[in-house]
Amino acid sequence: MHELVIEAKTENIDAVFCFIHERLADYPEMTLNQISVVVDEIFSNIANYAYNPGVGNVNIRIVIDEDISIEFEDGGIAYNPLAAPDPDTALEIEDRDIGGLGIHIVKNIMDTVDYRRNGNKNILMVKKKL
Repeated sequence: MHELVIEAKTENIDAVFCFIHERLADYPEMTLNQISVVVDEIFSNIANYAYNPGVGNVNIRIVIDEDISIEFEDGGIAYNPLAAPDPDTALEIEDRDIGGLGIHIVKNIMDTVDYRRNGNKNILMVKKKL
């Protein structure tokens, strides 16, 4: 397992990408691109909403075996992104509700997406089969 503890600020996304990309350098570019979209969405949401208006840390853990598992842990306000309904993508853009598309994309890219609240921590785990 590899772990990065970093302040949940949008300007730290490049450091997060470096951490992820270093561990996935030997994997197909398509896999790396898909995971980059997922990491960007999840980290950005934590940075923008978890501690608002304050700032806190995000622990990002990655395990690579028969799949790639990435876990995001923050101490922000309790929020289960999986509890929100999926957006109606059949509607025209101007008729859709705001929000929800990012986690919908995450759920469609990854094979597994799980959320749990452990004490005062949000833990979102995503898995991609290799």
